[in-house]
Amino acid sequence: MKIQLPQGLLKRIGLDRPELRAWAMYDWANSAFFLIIVTSVFPLFFQSEAAAALDPERASLIFALFTTVALSVVAVAAPILGAFADYLALRKRMMAFFVTLGVAATAAMYFIGRGDWFLAGILFALGNIAVAISMVFYDSLLPHIASNREIDRVSTAGFALGYIGSVILLLFNLLLINNHEMFGFSDKALATRFGFVAVALWWGVFSLPLFRGVPEPPREIESDESNASNIVGIAFRRLSETFRELRGSYRQAFRMLVAVLVYNDGIGTVVRMSGIYAISRGIPEKHIFLGIVMVQIVGVPFALLFGALAGKIGPKRSILLALAVFIGVSIVAYNMNSAREFYVIAFMVGSVQGGAQALSRSLFASMVPKHKAAEFFGFFSVFEKFAGIFGPAIFSAFIWATGSMRGAILSVIVFFAGGALILAFVDVPEGRRRAREAEESLLRPQDTDLAES
Repeated sequence: MKIQLPQGLLKRIGLDRPELRAWAMYDWANSAFFLIIVTSVFPLFFQSEAAAALDPERASLIFALFTTVALSVVAVAAPILGAFADYLALRKRMMAFFVTLGVAATAAMYFIGRGDWFLAGILFALGNIAVAISMVFYDSLLPHIASNREIDRVSTAGFALGYIGSVILLLFNLLLINNHEMFGFSDKALATRFGFVAVALWWGVFSLPLFRGVPEPPREIESDESNASNIVGIAFRRLSETFRELRGSYRQAFRMLVAVLVYNDGIGTVVRMSGIYAISRGIPEKHIFLGIVMVQIVGVPFALLFGALAGKIGPKRSILLALAVFIGVSIVAYNMNSAREFYVIAFMVGSVQGGAQALSRSLFASMVPKHKAAEFFGFFSVFEKFAGIFGPAIFSAFIWATGSMRGAILSVIVFFAGGALILAFVDVPEGRRRAREAEESLLRPQDTDLAES
């Protein structure tokens, strides 16, 4: 699939080669799942339809439990599968398996009837597991196709495409649901379920460019390994070595992981709790929805701008700038009393969220050896998943202690400031030097087929 844009523009945003465009299209493909299934439409459908027979508190608890189980499975499986993918050179095949699983689970949501909360929860968990693990292999392909000079712009371009794709499909879903009779559906629930099928098709179809246009990185084994080595033993030994190396040779990458854990906790809390907080401040729901759309639209140009900014001042400083804006978000939110101020917050979040997350991905990718990228990104995924736990927990604790959400919203500043402090001590040149030395020390890059072993 070709993106027909002027070559000069493609070069500026980091997508001037076919394999780079093919890679970035997966952000376009999977972001619809995150926005529609994880964030907006499906949670409301679960509450109103799938768990209609349950009281709201029990429904929320069950939904949270399915989410926790899914994230826990990813936390355990991602590093292990990453090690297998690296050693066997099966990144794309393993990614294809999880994309297929996720697409199938999402399409099967069409069959969720009123009161089918268990089926809904299982499919939601499977979709979350599949998309999260697919991202491990997806992210690990980035350093293989982009040079150090390109990697930040390519990553941010992917996020920009994700914003565009997800908001297009979200608007389609909302048009379908709110005008269901015009489209021949008997009720909103049926239209919503058809919308889930649309998400599955979107995810599956727009994943194809990556599988067709991005080459599988060659198999590379280290000096203490051989083709005749036990595959399972080698994979687990690599995993153990990577865990030790994160605290040793790659301690700069490890510091980056810790920083991501801390400041992503803050970002995740803002994203997850903003709607609830806005309702508590008396903001009408229609403005909350429009704010969500604004975040996606604003995110497109600003993600690209952060890619360009990283080329000027470096990705680390660019992330620090984004975290400073997030601190401003917390302060503005503390004083929010009107829809106008909510839109200001939405604009601020949209201007930095994609840039911060995209540059976190590319900066980490530049500090790990390419031949072990999948297992390193497996650990990256683990830290990202844990980043969804502590922030909301502390947010809730502040509400319980103070009886007010306003004080809780200020508590999020601790995550942004703490993450920025840790990030400030990451020696990026040293981290990149260690990664390149590891790549150069490989004695025998293996392009041979496994059948020769």
